[in-house]
Amino acid sequence: MPPEGELRYPSPPPTESTTTIDEEAGWVWAQIKAEARRDAEAEPALASYLYSTILSHSSLERSLAFHLGNKLCSSTLLSTLLYDLFLDTFTSDPGLRVAAVADLRAARARDPACVSFSHCLLNYKGFLACQAHRVAHKLWNQSRRPLALALHSRISDVFAVDIHPAAKIGKGILFDHATGVVIGETAVVGNNVSILHHVTLGGTGKASGDRHPKIGDGVLIGAGATILGNVKIGEGAKIGAGSVVLIDVPPRTTTVGNPARLVGGKEKPTKHEECPGESMDHTSFISDWSDYII
Repeated sequence: MPPEGELRYPSPPPTESTTTIDEEAGWVWAQIKAEARRDAEAEPALASYLYSTILSHSSLERSLAFHLGNKLCSSTLLSTLLYDLFLDTFTSDPGLRVAAVADLRAARARDPACVSFSHCLLNYKGFLACQAHRVAHKLWNQSRRPLALALHSRISDVFAVDIHPAAKIGKGILFDHATGVVIGETAVVGNNVSILHHVTLGGTGKASGDRHPKIGDGVLIGAGATILGNVKIGEGAKIGAGSVVLIDVPPRTTTVGNPARLVGGKEKPTKHEECPGESMDHTSFISDWSDYII
């Protein structure tokens, strides 16, 4: 049984193979509204905020567009303009809603501090920055680059997350804490990736062209890690906190240190079976790293 006071939700739709994307999005939106009603009753000081941001809206897209518009507006970039921009983009591309739902579920499943879907929607700046980036990325691909760059600048100012609008980001993404994340122009981040604060996916200097990292599906990148250059981080790899990575990392391996070294050695690195981007296991490699000493 859930703890006293916790909402008792029906089971979520199992997988995309047995339900439609619309049903999954509808289920998540229903949970968000139920959570908002509960919180409005428990904390009347937030009732007006929760009503205007969640409860007055008919869909996740409208709520998210409203919230982002208010978060990112300025004296010269009006919230009404941004609301229309976000809503038009979200409704014209169903893939953006799919990605948003996957990101919400990722935060709820992977982060024990994420107490509800509505908490993520309202308060997780990594989630909000990622959704706003996807709109900027779409504008960039539509050759609306001045607007994409203006939006990118506001995202960086407000959320302290700097993702170039040309960078490609998958779905099921968790930017945990998110402060100080920098992702360069030609970077690619796969699906079900978890990235902690102060991570840099950058270039090596003044090189032009394709010059930023390519992050495979299911990768976990620990806090403060720096990955530089057009290097490939293989599917399911784990990058330890504070590591500096300058060369490719094989799939299902762990690399730690500055400069980064593969746990188990370069010739026969230790491989793991789990998906670290989903398990969020940062430290299981310690027992295999023979020279770890305090």
